[in-house]
Amino acid sequence: MHQSYSDFVMLAALLAARSSEVSGLQVGDVDYGKNLVVIRRQVFPGKGGLVTKPTKSRKERRVPILEPLRPVLERLTDGKEPEDSLLVGPKGGYLTTATVRDATNWDGIVAKLGLPDLTRHGLRHTGATWMADAGIPLHVLQDILGHASMETTRGYLHPDDRHLASAAEQANAFLSTAGQRKNARRSSPATRGL
Repeated sequence: MHQSYSDFVMLAALLAARSSEVSGLQVGDVDYGKNLVVIRRQVFPGKGGLVTKPTKSRKERRVPILEPLRPVLERLTDGKEPEDSLLVGPKGGYLTTATVRDATNWDGIVAKLGLPDLTRHGLRHTGATWMADAGIPLHVLQDILGHASMETTRGYLHPDDRHLASAAEQANAFLSTAGQRKNARRSSPATRGL
């Protein structure tokens, strides 16, 4: 399988980007000095060929370069011109979500992994969830994802059972000390006269 397909998956997940935005990335969109990738455009199949347009929100957005993605970006940008496509398919053209789906037998692979509902767009949700789990504030995630509404951003976050169990532990710890805090208030000098 061509390396560009796994690069596509890494970029989509670790930038929490739409597939069409990954297709539209150029070498000059990677800013190592600021540790950012600037998402400026999307490329997708249309009538008569590929269409290049601004992002869905028509605004550029900046996404931090996560460390697991750095070596991939360094390999993809090395020795290339700023206007070159970041990802190039095995035949030298743009890599689109349809190309990735067909060339990798995406549906068959995710079915074998027991994840039949995982789509290429689902990688964007995965990346957003990872960033939220890492503690990135919701308003920052909203900017990274380019959402106009925080509610839309919330819809992208999917905590797994491990995180729900952790939330239960935190709540239980709080509740177990709540009784102690209540008793401490009753016997504190400030409340004795009540």
